[in-house]
Amino acid sequence: MSEETIITARTSAEPKPLILNLFEMNCVSHITHGLWRLPGNNRDRYTDIRYWTELARTAERGGFDAIFIADVVGAYDVFRGGPADALREGLQIPNNDPMLVVPAMAAVTEHLGFGITFSTSYEPPFGFARRMSTLDHLTNGRVAWNIVTSYLPNAARNFGLAEEIPHDERFAIAEEYLDVVYKLWEGSWDDDAVIRDRAAGVYSDPSKVRYIDHEGEYFRVAGPHLSEPSVQRTPVLFTATASPAGIDFAGRHAEAVFTGVRGPGGAGPLIDRFRDSARRNGRDGSSVKIVVQAAVIVAPTQEEAERKAQEYREHASLIGRFVHASLPFDPTAHPAERTIADALAAEGLPDDTLPPQSVSGTVGDFIERVGAELERDFFAVGTPEVVADEIERWLDEVGIDGINLRQYHSYDTLQDFVELVVPELQRRGRLRTAYVPGETLRERLTGGGARLPDDHPAARYRGGTGLGGTRPADSRLIGASA
Repeated sequence: MSEETIITARTSAEPKPLILNLFEMNCVSHITHGLWRLPGNNRDRYTDIRYWTELARTAERGGFDAIFIADVVGAYDVFRGGPADALREGLQIPNNDPMLVVPAMAAVTEHLGFGITFSTSYEPPFGFARRMSTLDHLTNGRVAWNIVTSYLPNAARNFGLAEEIPHDERFAIAEEYLDVVYKLWEGSWDDDAVIRDRAAGVYSDPSKVRYIDHEGEYFRVAGPHLSEPSVQRTPVLFTATASPAGIDFAGRHAEAVFTGVRGPGGAGPLIDRFRDSARRNGRDGSSVKIVVQAAVIVAPTQEEAERKAQEYREHASLIGRFVHASLPFDPTAHPAERTIADALAAEGLPDDTLPPQSVSGTVGDFIERVGAELERDFFAVGTPEVVADEIERWLDEVGIDGINLRQYHSYDTLQDFVELVVPELQRRGRLRTAYVPGETLRERLTGGGARLPDDHPAARYRGGTGLGGTRPADSRLIGASA
């Protein structure tokens, strides 16, 4: 047996490592509706900077890869025809900007990454590109962007539109948005454009900085990018999706996909669709990491863990789940024995208001299904050994690469995981025992370099190649007009 074969065999036998993120949002009630009321829960301290710094220190102590911060730019106002229930529940309103807590957390950590959700649908790309470059500089290459297209009707109205942009058009806008930011991040400045020549009084070489002169269907951006190249240039690219258009989009752009939908036949076919999409786009399909939302309720004994899970169930808000789902009818207004079809008819709504699988059965059945939804997939309750067994099953049998850990209680959920589950995962070789000093988030998540790989579509703009526009090629160099 050759040395190469021995190395390959040894590598293939190594346990698959877990990508471990903490799922957060800069608000009171994120996805565990009603649980902010739990004794000792710190959720209502989200406006206190010390909430975020303590959270970050604890996550880094546990070897987490990143804190993954969700966001919405509108209120949930479909259920019962307005935002009253969302406001009453504190359900993602009030909420604050996810970007602005990152510098505070970065200042008290050295290795922890930060995933920031930002929508391509409503705000122009030029300013966003500068903000992300700034964060990549300040964190020394520890930021990721969760690319979303926004789905709330209220979000559209907040940005001057009469109604929500159709789903597939949102992805068309996102495609061009990505094209713009790639040109800014990858093509506008050469790596050696910044020379810092004190004697000559020259900070940047103008001949190595370019306009991008992007002119498209949705955006016109001249450039140049205002930020010099950061450690990663382009942040690590996540996207959160499971739709056909989203899978196609992810195959072109995403380094990691956050999805909570198993799809027909389980998670395997869905994972295959993401990776097949990457291969169709000329990329290495195995390079796309699959991260799912997961819940872990752990305690030293099974009985304690079950008691904790029951406490969470008792405090959960069913109304909050209806609000979050933007449910177009109110199940609480109907007798439990009434069929869903009859309830929709009573509210003047057609059967196709809901997906076909949701229309079957009674209102009581529907409420029971919604109540159990958060425990349907990627849910583990028990001792550290029981939980670690389940996480290993998700990695090895289901085929995921990582989890965004759902928080039931801040900080108990995180502290329990750090103190009880992390040592067990480390013992099994599933989680690092130490960070690599100076490693960027991309290097840690992908095993590659700090920059996007050459097979990524953003790479086509490196060195200024592929930049279009109306100006002659030489005048896109800033130095040409100096």
